[in-house]
Amino acid sequence: MKKIIIGIIFVVIVSVIAIYALGVYKFDFMDNKVSSGNGAVLDPKNGTYQIEENAVTLKDGISEQVPTSESESRTTTEYFGNDITGDFNNDDKDDVAFILTQETGGSGLFVYVVVLLGDGKSGTGTNAIYLGDRIAPQTTEFRDGGIIVNYADRKSDEPFSAVPSVGVSKYFKVVGSELLEIVNL
Repeated sequence: MKKIIIGIIFVVIVSVIAIYALGVYKFDFMDNKVSSGNGAVLDPKNGTYQIEENAVTLKDGISEQVPTSESESRTTTEYFGNDITGDFNNDDKDDVAFILTQETGGSGLFVYVVVLLGDGKSGTGTNAIYLGDRIAPQTTEFRDGGIIVNYADRKSDEPFSAVPSVGVSKYFKVVGSELLEIVNL
């Protein structure tokens, strides 16, 4: 009987240690940061990106731009995720493509794809390319030097209140430091 109790205590202690170690790994090391060479780390949650004509700087995955007049609304831009790592501009440094969302005070949730280019430092953000309003991002892929973003959208005759149900794939390449939409890879 004593051996069974000692065995159970041993299993519980080992389980607690394993769960703790997994938690430390998950929350300390799985933080969307990518090594870009020379010891530099790319963190897509902390970078500056061009959305439309505006430079938007994320800090810890969020940017809130306060209105300058009463007629303007607060603009909130957030890191969504769907990261994919690859050398998108053929400079032998890892880059990170991912999804951003932006709310501008209305009912829309605008979704963009953007890239943080590895530059041996903290990275350089590209221009963002609009994917859609209130779409449902699915996956992001790196294939043949390009980026593929898959998402669900609504049919052209459906209202924005309809649940996105139409599969869409869009293709992108980085040329120099500019993200471009292309027809296919």
